[in-house]
Amino acid sequence: MAEPAIVAEGVSKVYPGSRSGAPALDGLSLEVPRGGIYGLIGRNGAGKTTFVRIAATQLAMTSGTLRVLGQDVRTEERAIRARIACVPQESRPLYFLRTEEVVYLYLKMRGMTSADARRRTHDALEELSLLEVRKRLVSRLSGGLRRRTLCAMVLASDADVMFLDEPTTGLDPLARREVWEAVRRASREHRTILLTTHYLDEAEALSGRLALIERGQRRLEGTPAELRARVRYPYRVTLWGDVPRDQLASYGAVSEIEGGFLVFAREPEARELARWALERGLRLSMGPVSLEDIFLEVVGRSIDADAPLAEEGAEA
Repeated sequence: MAEPAIVAEGVSKVYPGSRSGAPALDGLSLEVPRGGIYGLIGRNGAGKTTFVRIAATQLAMTSGTLRVLGQDVRTEERAIRARIACVPQESRPLYFLRTEEVVYLYLKMRGMTSADARRRTHDALEELSLLEVRKRLVSRLSGGLRRRTLCAMVLASDADVMFLDEPTTGLDPLARREVWEAVRRASREHRTILLTTHYLDEAEALSGRLALIERGQRRLEGTPAELRARVRYPYRVTLWGDVPRDQLASYGAVSEIEGGFLVFAREPEARELARWALERGLRLSMGPVSLEDIFLEVVGRSIDADAPLAEEGAEA
């Protein structure tokens, strides 16, 4: 059996000068298998970006061990960097270059031949609908086009491991789908892709396995189907307002969330509970169980709610 692409054991990170003293990563352990797409999901500030920066040798951890492709991020940074590519969350391409130059020069710097670099640049730009702007200066691109250019740069590479940190932030739905297809193509080339996202539909559509990160800790891990299967009921009813918890227990499994309750139930009980709540003027939503509901049950808050930041002014 092949060694995992990434193995993290007890990884912690405390940013110097943090007012709260809370760790950005708190003993995080996980294994990312070789090949395929592994998703890290969590709120902004949960620790996803900190982990990516450490695994990509851009940031030193406080404690723990982390190996990428069998090599230690503390002592073998150069060897790791030659085999990885990364789209950081806040990165921007060089503004004085043209779109195609950003991709082509990156591939050349990685040691690719001119012919291969030109071919892969063209293919990546075509796949992400960037051919029309290939001659345009990056400084004249919109924020979304710059983001897609960075994705093209990394996905065109020959890297064994690709880190994509919130790659579709700020993109319109069509552009997001194009990035998804490019990510799937890279995965079919037997690359390992670590994807961080707070878009749960994106995580579920792309990832073979997922880890849910909250306050720097791994709270859940498995395939999307395995995560949904942890709830034995097919429907959920979310209620907001002043509701006595003991009046909900007969309908199904009850979890307390911010501002109300989440109830997992069979369809008849879900419908009955919805009628009961409407009669009392309560605000509610109802539907089949989704990955978002699993997140809400575990964390107690929506994935759109920011987590407390371990580093002032930064996504941790």
